[in-house]
Amino acid sequence: MDAAGPPAATGFGAVSLDTVLAGALRDSEASVGAVYLLPPGEPVLRLAVLSGVSRQTAVPWTRVALTDHTPVADAVREGRLVWVGGQEEMARTYPRLALMLPYPFALAAAPVTDGTSTPGGLVLQWPGTHPPHPSPRERAAIDTACRDLLALLRSAEEQGRPLAAPREPRILPPPRPRAAWPAEAQSAVDFAERLPGGCCTLDLDGRILFATTEAGRLLGADVTELLGACLWKVLPWLDEPVVEDHYRAATISGQPASFTASPPAGPCLSFHLYPGSSGVSVRIVPAALPTDPARVLRPAPPAEPGRAAVLYHLMHLAATLTEAIGVRDVADQAADQLLPAFGAQALALMTAEDGRLRIIGHRGYPSELMERFDAAPLTSGTPAVRAMTTGVPGFFPTFAELRRAYPPAVHQDGMGSWAFLPLITSGRPVGSLVLAYERPRPFTDEERTVLTSAAGLIAQALDRARLYDAKHRLAQRLQEGLLPRTLPCVPGLDVAARYLPAGRGMGIGGDFYDLIRLGTHLAGAAIGDVQGHNVSAAALMGQVRTAVHATAGAPPDEVLARTNRLLTDLDPGLFTSCLYVQLDLAHHRARLATAGHLPPLLRHPDGHVEVLDLAPGLLLGIDPDATYPPTEIPLPPGALLALYTDGLVETPGADIEDGIAALAGRLARAGTGTVDEVADALVHHAEQSPARSDDIALLLIQARREGG
Repeated sequence: MDAAGPPAATGFGAVSLDTVLAGALRDSEASVGAVYLLPPGEPVLRLAVLSGVSRQTAVPWTRVALTDHTPVADAVREGRLVWVGGQEEMARTYPRLALMLPYPFALAAAPVTDGTSTPGGLVLQWPGTHPPHPSPRERAAIDTACRDLLALLRSAEEQGRPLAAPREPRILPPPRPRAAWPAEAQSAVDFAERLPGGCCTLDLDGRILFATTEAGRLLGADVTELLGACLWKVLPWLDEPVVEDHYRAATISGQPASFTASPPAGPCLSFHLYPGSSGVSVRIVPAALPTDPARVLRPAPPAEPGRAAVLYHLMHLAATLTEAIGVRDVADQAADQLLPAFGAQALALMTAEDGRLRIIGHRGYPSELMERFDAAPLTSGTPAVRAMTTGVPGFFPTFAELRRAYPPAVHQDGMGSWAFLPLITSGRPVGSLVLAYERPRPFTDEERTVLTSAAGLIAQALDRARLYDAKHRLAQRLQEGLLPRTLPCVPGLDVAARYLPAGRGMGIGGDFYDLIRLGTHLAGAAIGDVQGHNVSAAALMGQVRTAVHATAGAPPDEVLARTNRLLTDLDPGLFTSCLYVQLDLAHHRARLATAGHLPPLLRHPDGHVEVLDLAPGLLLGIDPDATYPPTEIPLPPGALLALYTDGLVETPGADIEDGIAALAGRLARAGTGTVDEVADALVHHAEQSPARSDDIALLLIQARREGG
């Protein structure tokens, strides 16, 4: 889980990610744009190029897991355009994003895809005044940009120089309507100096690029002191979260914002912010005291710079951790958020297990080094163990200070300073967190407080995640116990089965399959899917499988009818689809009956694949008097029957019939390999799909050829 490798080029030849994004911004008239790349084999989107907002604002979204519920992850995972037309829709659809960016804006996220693979995504954003729906011109600009990005990525791959996201996203310079001549620049300064009140210009990071003499006088600082400095960092009385929040609101929403503040001396000041593509113009004028004094920002005591940014990242960390599921999720989210937010270069997350400190996640440290520290006994005197056992954090600005506190310490990681933070929840320690910095760091009182608070958030998430993982392991063992460990050997048949749990959630569901030997030349096969993904669904699945197994000697229609009556008597409140097949190997025939299950596929000996059209039957558990008409088909030597559940063919937003047709095509192209090789090929395609969200069960049955 280390960070991305060395910076890679964002372009190839005369075309680059930069030029494609710049063209998309120009043609769509969007104010913010971003290009994400999906490295092969990784479930994480990486931000490659950004335009229109500061790097600091984008930090929480530089790495986005495909499983995240965010616009770009949904677009890439589901292969569709995601459009969010305004603040209310954002709050309804993406509450975490709305919490972090509670400003009016419209957003589009689109996959860079050719229909079979999706190597990246495009995000565009418009000011809050944008209509709730995209215009035809904007849709065309998005489509063109995605095609150009795909062509660029494919061309780079073909020439052996695949594009990769750099370690830090590249920030495009803002577009400007025109360049000013030197004489014009001086005239612009003269013009601004003549205006009443003061004015200044801030870049996208809040740094002051220009200020009038009157602005300096009103702010109580010389212009030379202001230039190049961040507004709320150079003036401590403006180091309040609300100031940076107004600035962020203006840059993200593209709409003017204003606030009133009171400097230590002088009149109350009114700040009016006017955003644009290159930054924000600020007008500063004396203001009468509002009728509500609480609306005025009073001078704050001197504080460490960046207070608003720290709170911003803490809020994002808290919101992100609420969606973390297992321990691995917590470790990944902690690394994704903490390292860029606090400027650290390495992180290790540890928990207590059987009297030892176990490393459960790390970033920025080599695995070989982590293996040396893993499983350290809780009786050892290391800083990480002490932080966990005592509940007292340890901050070491230099290695010399670390060595004074722990004389046996050896400088093995090459870092310059460290924070060892206890992970405590409900008054008990659950682990420790190590943050390491390349250079010595003083660790101010405020930073120590913030880091300790962040550790507390991680501890709570880790406690929940460990409980989830324990339940998940129990669920997996239950699932394994309900499915057949091995399939029986039936003379004349080659069989293969696969089961893949859903990629997210408890990992237990109601998909099942079975093969039953009924005699020398007779066998039964079943596949089904119980509604739901929980222990109740799994328990009902076990009952259905048992009922099918118990009645398997009867004809297929009778097997399903008896199972259906059992389910309606049990009244579990869940419905079940099921397909049962009776295989007559002596006469090379098969009889099938279905209870609302997906149609099986039959690959004929000559290789062509047929989607079998079976007489329909009602789902099990609805009507006790339902009937299930059988269908008989030939099953000559070499024919292959494929039974499957919907997880193998279902994609959000797509017609399931198209998914079945695509599966039939893959089965036809699988060639004449063994049934195991064919099964692996079919599920491999599903495993690679980021849109998969359901369990998969697959049962392949092939009538053996003569002499086979």
